Amino acid sequence: MLRVAATLLVATQGLAQAGPMGFKDSWMAMGDLSPNWREVWVNYALTSRDAVGGGLLYMRSDDKTKSRMLTEATYTRLLKRWNTKESQANVWLLGGIGAVEGNDFSGSKLMWSPGVQLDYETTRIYVSATTRLFRASGLNHDYASVRAGFSFFEADYDETQPWFIVEARRMRGLSDKLEITPMLRLINKGYFIEAGVNNSRQWRFNFMYIF
Repeated sequence: MLRVAATLLVATQGLAQAGPMGFKDSWMAMGDLSPNWREVWVNYALTSRDAVGGGLLYMRSDDKTKSRMLTEATYTRLLKRWNTKESQANVWLLGGIGAVEGNDFSGSKLMWSPGVQLDYETTRIYVSATTRLFRASGLNHDYASVRAGFSFFEADYDETQPWFIVEARRMRGLSDKLEITPMLRLINKGYFIEAGVNNSRQWRFNFMYIF
């Protein structure tokens, strides 16, 4: 029974931490909010490995002179998963296509945004790497991020577990800086929230909820 409970705990926290989609027939809502980057999206898991949805993404340059607003349809695919008694690793395919508008050009442009996410986690440690290509005619805003963190203690399924997470990310064409953000994350069953302040003294708030 203890092994079963531990396995369920790892699987559930995997959904709450790393996966950009939930279990079959579930909905996932997620947000990543800061002054220069505001992203919200919702998807529906058609199978245990495929999800479709839609999202909005606002991007702004560090000097506040350029901004972008992307409205896109998204597709998520779990390419590979490795499960052990105490850990989980995943390879995710991310994709999006939609219309992007900007304050330095007229009208809208077709933008596509393929990407890949790799992650590994246990009940105590978490690491991930994500890259996405945000491309449109005359625009290149390729994005990359890495994350690593640890939990302060192990928790039961129905308890809130605190984590310390550090993320480094960068986007081409809008920022020349490497943004580094330490964050406190709270996980409980099918949701998490996290908050922090980056190295430019800007606030950051993220959330995820599976329903």
